[in-house]
Amino acid sequence: MKKVEAIIKPFKLDEVKDKLNEIGVKGITVSEVKGFGRQKGHTELYRGAEYVVDFLPKIKLEIIISDGLLDEVINTIMKTAQTGRIGDGKIFVTDLVDTIRIRTGERGEDAI
Repeated sequence: MKKVEAIIKPFKLDEVKDKLNEIGVKGITVSEVKGFGRQKGHTELYRGAEYVVDFLPKIKLEIIISDGLLDEVINTIMKTAQTGRIGDGKIFVTDLVDTIRIRTGERGEDAI
């Protein structure tokens, strides 16, 4: 099993979610997060004073999948979330040792 974490632009969420659903992803956890990478934020003007917005709003997707779905999930996120501009985001993949469904006690891929 793998855990895929993707940081994407907020306006891409619905499109990415729909495409992942089409390829058989059963569940996604979505969080509103803030951060920066190469963008380094930007400067804004408020009531005549300039200030730096260091952290930009992003969406973090967390997806638990079987190993066989990994390449398809990565490709789907990349194609759907990409705008070609700086700040499109990142995808992180980690191995998952175990998954437990609290309600039933199912473990491993049965719990996904």
